[in-house]
Amino acid sequence: MNFAIAGCGHIAHKHIDAIAKTEGAELVAVCDPNPERLEEMRGITSAATYPDLSTLLAQQPNVDVICICAPSGLHAKLALEAAQAGKHLVLEKPVTLSLEDAELLRQAVRWGGLQATVVHPNRYRPAICRLKAALEQNLFGKLSHVNVTVRWNRSQAYYDQSAWRGTIAMDGGVLMNQAIHGLDLLQWLFGPVEEIKSIVATRLRKIEAEDVAIAAIRLENGALGVIEAATTVFGHNLEETISVFGEDGYAVIGGKTANWIQHWVCASMTQEETEALIREVERDPYGIPGHRCIIEDMVRAVREGREPEISLEDGIRAVKLALDMTGGGTRALEVNR
Repeated sequence: MNFAIAGCGHIAHKHIDAIAKTEGAELVAVCDPNPERLEEMRGITSAATYPDLSTLLAQQPNVDVICICAPSGLHAKLALEAAQAGKHLVLEKPVTLSLEDAELLRQAVRWGGLQATVVHPNRYRPAICRLKAALEQNLFGKLSHVNVTVRWNRSQAYYDQSAWRGTIAMDGGVLMNQAIHGLDLLQWLFGPVEEIKSIVATRLRKIEAEDVAIAAIRLENGALGVIEAATTVFGHNLEETISVFGEDGYAVIGGKTANWIQHWVCASMTQEETEALIREVERDPYGIPGHRCIIEDMVRAVREGREPEISLEDGIRAVKLALDMTGGGTRALEVNR
């Protein structure tokens, strides 16, 4: 199955590696308007290089799947162009920056009979997989509340690296850029959000979009929750944490990235079983890279004519939650007060 990559920035390297390690997948082309990035690509892959997606599609008609790896604000335009050319899609997060663009993409994929997946690789982390299985078995009983916390550092120098960073039109802020994986995990693990009350602000960074956001939520199952996301933590990333509390136990998956079981208490599990579970995760907290899992699943999904494990609708659901937290795009931000 022939793959191409649109956008050759940092994240493209993960796609290149994932495609190379996936049986039945071959990278045949890449495109980027930046000549220096194309030159870098020529040093690490034999794939043909093109200055834009239109030229790539014209010159490489046998491409089956396009990986969209450009800045967030370009995802919709490039994905629509690829879909209209009949190509399946692997979309980096966030899938789009607006629900209007998401609807256009949804229609294009449906009308073309295409498969589309969104890169939310954190679903494949071993600790997250164990938590998902425990929730499906109802091991924690009726849930009282959940938390998703992203307390990271992105310095002003980080935002100043590229003109698009921190902009509403091209980046989307801490919710769309850094916390979007947590928003996906929250709904994948615990179910849809029914009610939300949020405050977002631009407190420390000189950017258009928010650098800190907090929300209180109610899930459809009745459980309450808190979402906290920030790029304002001093000096370095502090934590990424997923917590769940129920009538029969609780679990906290955390660390600088949510890869480790920090707490796991379950009424139906013995101490020995709990310790064995924690040791199992600690032996390999990262598991198979999520990008590889997603590429492998896309190959199978296209061959089997089924929806990928992470669907386009999953990606749109995470975007909708981010937009709900910012007022659907109105963004009445508290700026540097």
